[in-house]
Amino acid sequence: MRGSVFVDSELCMGCKRCELACAVAHSTSKDLLEAIAELPRPQSRVQVDRLGEFNVPLQCRHCENAQCVAICPTGAMQRLGKDGPVIIDHELCVGCRSCVVVCHYGVPRMSDYGKALIKCDMCIERLDKDEEPACVEACPTGALVFKEIKVKPKVEKTFVQRFAQDAE
Repeated sequence: MRGSVFVDSELCMGCKRCELACAVAHSTSKDLLEAIAELPRPQSRVQVDRLGEFNVPLQCRHCENAQCVAICPTGAMQRLGKDGPVIIDHELCVGCRSCVVVCHYGVPRMSDYGKALIKCDMCIERLDKDEEPACVEACPTGALVFKEIKVKPKVEKTFVQRFAQDAE
């Protein structure tokens, strides 16, 4: 399933429930009360920032032509399948921050623990179970929505076909 998280910044009230849900989803226990005591502490892969009068949850856009994947010198940044999310293999990541430099959204950031970077992985484990990403499920206002991307191929006539048609 190829989908993306869409953000309506006018609906976001900055409650940061998405951050909390993301951290719990990436914890060992997957339970809020147990995750609080885990070491290392689970970290959110989404970050709510304030831009002027708007709150904006920032997470990876899983770009079609992801520059972070192209520039990663160790292959730690990779796409799962043809249309899957962009993920980080923490065993391969050396923390060079090349992905940070090329990301148009400023999403990858250093983990609080170790040398590896972290970023949204679209809650791939949840998607595999036909569940929405944790941030979307936790959003009380509907500011975050997960939608499957359905792109219809656009059929355009080539210049030669248009020229031939006009000549008739």
